[in-house]
Amino acid sequence: MCAFVSRFTLFDVSSLDMNIKPIAYFRGSFPSKFGIPRQSGIIEELCGTIVFEPEFRDANALRGLEAFDFMWIIWEFSANDASLQWHPTVRPPLLGGNRAVGVFATRSPFRPNRIGLSSVKILSIEATPEAGMVIHVSGADLMDGTPIYDIKPYVAYTDCHPSARSGFVDENDWTVLNVDFPKELLSRIPDEFSAALMKVLALDPRPRYQSDPHKIYGMPFGDFDIRFKVSDAEGVLTVVDVVRR
Repeated sequence: MCAFVSRFTLFDVSSLDMNIKPIAYFRGSFPSKFGIPRQSGIIEELCGTIVFEPEFRDANALRGLEAFDFMWIIWEFSANDASLQWHPTVRPPLLGGNRAVGVFATRSPFRPNRIGLSSVKILSIEATPEAGMVIHVSGADLMDGTPIYDIKPYVAYTDCHPSARSGFVDENDWTVLNVDFPKELLSRIPDEFSAALMKVLALDPRPRYQSDPHKIYGMPFGDFDIRFKVSDAEGVLTVVDVVRR
């Protein structure tokens, strides 16, 4: 057990001045929060690009990053309503929205500070004439246009803890649906996006509190609106239409 100092010192936070601004923005397939995987790394086929702001497009800032396979992204839940107050407990989707746990025991987007943390795979780092250096990644759980505040390399010897306990996550499995995607509808999706889309749908993109088998949901994905319904009794998600947005 670690030793600690029993007498705490209170700091005058009024003297602290931390200016934080985006260094980059994420470009991906989800123009809204609906359907985004609830954790990073779940869908490796889901690709995106990190585009830096002009003042951070110095290639020297990325020197050496190509030697790493993964990296951490520190970002903002920018689609959340900033006027909403945070609550000390939340109801995680993995628990079906029926059980409350402490916000700091979850990865809920509804936090005192709207900060997200994701581990993503580095596919390539490319110099482009339009945006300077960009990073192509996979496995991100970010919405298109998400502001990114920092990037740090993933270091296996310190970041990986294979035997670590994971609380309620260890006790509950994600529901995986069978996806019925008619061929004539799937053919409207470009081949390079179809595998990722199928996995997104299989993870059940609905809000956990909704279970109406007759309700038609619309999920924006890239240039398309994917319309589907779900039968919980059969564990099947059926795509009923694909419409170009």
